[in-house]
Formats: sequence, C-alpha cells, structure tokens
Amino acid sequence: MARLQPLSSPYPPETAAALAAMPADLALFRTVAHNPRVLSRWRGGGLLDRGSITLRQRELVILRITARLGAEYEWGVHVAAFATKAGFTAAELAATVHGDAASWQDTAEGLLVALADALIDTATVDDALWQKAAAVFSPAQLIEILALAGFYHLVSFTVNATGVEREPGTPGFPPAPAQ
Repeated sequence: MARLQPLSSPYPPETAAALAAMPADLALFRTVAHNPRVLSRWRGGGLLDRGSITLRQRELVILRITARLGAEYEWGVHVAAFATKAGFTAAELAATVHGDAASWQDTAEGLLVALADALIDTATVDDALWQKAAAVFSPAQLIEILALAGFYHLVSFTVNATGVEREPGTPGFPPAPAQ
C-alpha cells in the first residue's frame, strides 16, 4: 500500500513543468512530485542517456542494485523498459535477483555484480576488487558505475519507503530457483 499517493492531474504549474520533463508518466515520478524541486533534480541527475558503459552494463548495475535493495517497483520498470533492448535472458534476469558474481560468464558483467554487491554490503570497494575492475573499465566508466549505484540507492530507498505500487504490466521479482 502506498504511503504517499502519487499526485494526479490537474497539477500546479511548477509540478506540471517538472513532470513534463520526465521521460515517462510513472507513479514514482508523480510520488516524488510532492516536492517539484526534488523531482527536477532527479531529472538532472539521471543517467539513462548514452554513457561510457553499454546499455546492458548500465541495466545490469541498476537491476542488481534495485534487486539487492528490494526495490521491486524499480526493478520491474527497468525490466519492462530495457531488458529486451539489453538482451537479457529470463535466467539472467533471475540472476540479478538470486545470483551472485559467479552467475555471469562475462568477466565484465561479473565484475559489475561484484561492484554492486560490495557497495551495498560495505559502502566501498576493497583494493582487490578495485584493481580487477580497473583492469576492465576506464576511469570514466568506473565513475559512471559508482554514480549509477548511488543514484539507484536513492531511487530504491524512495520507492521502498513511500510504498510506490508496481506499474501495470511490469514484472515482479522472479521466484527463487528450486534448491
């Protein structure tokens, strides 16, 4: 149950302008629109444009962060919007929720999962993992990966604390594999 109901139209002018700048009409954005200033800052801080890492790498970081933080709403929105474009299989999507770094055959993808897990578990990256990541990713890519992890912590905390309900037609977390 939502703790803060998403706003509905008609919106005050400042809110309408902030929502019009968002990439989609999502309950998350209409919830954050209770504070149009914060919503406009989210738009400026978003990292869904073409960056220094691939779409697939970006989405893997986002899916892992949101899964580990229990943000089923945001995980589902990203699966619905980007999983096909990023080329994820059903097994790979399940691994973003239930797997670990060893679940990924691609070295770079395994490192992205390990980086996400380290940041969630310890709020840092130890020297050994950093050295492995720096051997694969450029400094610009490392900064983008860290920024994505931080931004999607913010998003996850917001959807979880406000109780934003899943968008119609978006998937929830897959069930854990049978033991």
